[in-house]
Amino acid sequence: MSAWRETPDGLAIAVRVTPRGGRDALLPGTEEHLVARLSAAPVDGAANAALVTLVAKYFGVAKRDVTLVAGQTARLKRLTIAGDAQVLARAASSLYASEP
Repeated sequence: MSAWRETPDGLAIAVRVTPRGGRDALLPGTEEHLVARLSAAPVDGAANAALVTLVAKYFGVAKRDVTLVAGQTARLKRLTIAGDAQVLARAASSLYASEP
């Protein structure tokens, strides 16, 4: 799977998470995944909740539109984002456009 792909309902993304990574940030990663640094610890779902909040904020959607579909206890997670797939894909690709 690439870092993201359009779906009929929006966008599916793969994210490699670093909990306790300082401030919250969504960053470009590899072809296979985006990178998320979270200040939350991976305890009682806190890091997963922080990831959903971060992704929702970055893509400009409500938290209810972001669903964690795989990787609840792993560093590599798959999420879906409901919305206009083309708009969401442009937002995802803009992460990589800002690379030096």
